[in-house]
Amino acid sequence: MAKKFTPPPEEGLPPWMATFADLVTLLMCFFVLLLSFANQDIANFRTLMGSIKDAFGVQTERPEATHAAYSPTRLEKKGVKLNQEQKVVLDLTMQLRALIEEDKELKRSTGVSAEREGVLVRVEAAYLFKPGEAKLSPGAPKMLANVLKILSEYNFNCVIRGHTADRDAGTGMYPSNWELSAARAAATLRYLVDQGGIDPRRLKAVGYAGTRPLVPNDKEADRARNRRVEFLLHRPEAESW
Repeated sequence: MAKKFTPPPEEGLPPWMATFADLVTLLMCFFVLLLSFANQDIANFRTLMGSIKDAFGVQTERPEATHAAYSPTRLEKKGVKLNQEQKVVLDLTMQLRALIEEDKELKRSTGVSAEREGVLVRVEAAYLFKPGEAKLSPGAPKMLANVLKILSEYNFNCVIRGHTADRDAGTGMYPSNWELSAARAAATLRYLVDQGGIDPRRLKAVGYAGTRPLVPNDKEADRARNRRVEFLLHRPEAESW
């Protein structure tokens, strides 16, 4: 019986492979474009936030003439597009830093940084209060005058956050750090209302005790950093604690 004749297979890849290869190539181009767009946004964001942190959140020495490089105008010339809210936050951060740098003692105990919600001013508690107390010290009005100036000029609300170290209270009027941190935040808020005439509806006070340390409470110098009062200046529509 004669064998059935089978034609030889065609040389090369089957026709469907060409269509599949075109599809894969188009998908690859699509994802490359998406990646390039994402990288551009990240680059702009990092440039903006890096400029803010470098200018206001990191203790570095640099020539005075370079401070203007982080103004909204200079950033936009570099290709970083800022919306109106970012411009206001950056301007507010620059103004606060300029006010604080006028006093060397205040500069050593205070830090300013841009946060997602707004601007955070961090002050060591020793500058505002005596150890274990919630009564404002004689030097406190100098710092609080800067906060009052900002609250008077900008339509920002403020959350005042009290923090302690791990072993600040436990006797007398404040049996725990919860009472001490809350009392310090409340005393600061009361000063802004009574002395500055700030609408109390724009202010909040909260005590965190020692639940949010900046650094471990291993040394007394680190405990001094954790004892602090923070002022979070934010837009009225941002309900942030």
